[in-house]
Amino acid sequence: MKAFLVDDSVTVLEKLASLLSSINGIEIIGQAQNARDAVASILKLKPDVVILDIRLIGGSGIDVLERIKREQPSPVVIMLTNYPYPQYRKKCKDLGAEYFFDKVTEIEKIVGVFENLIQEEQKNTR
Repeated sequence: MKAFLVDDSVTVLEKLASLLSSINGIEIIGQAQNARDAVASILKLKPDVVILDIRLIGGSGIDVLERIKREQPSPVVIMLTNYPYPQYRKKCKDLGAEYFFDKVTEIEKIVGVFENLIQEEQKNTR
């Protein structure tokens, strides 16, 4: 399963890479810190899953979400933010984000999401 990471913080990108490296079957195929690079790379590399921050350099993760969800097939999107407000949660869900987590209190939940996605993928390939 191919993953792409988008966050303006190098520290968060490193933490995510470390978390995901513990899961068999995950390949991190790219990272971006700004909205423009994120969209271009995601459209080119076609990851299965994107972990996406709301606040980015030069734009919004919400704009990135809206753009990449137009693609078919579109990646599974996990929003990971320091701004877990209800209005952002609703907007992201309305635009197609499958998951929405608070960076501070819920980052560990990403491991479970990937484990479930891998199990689903394995069931569908049998």
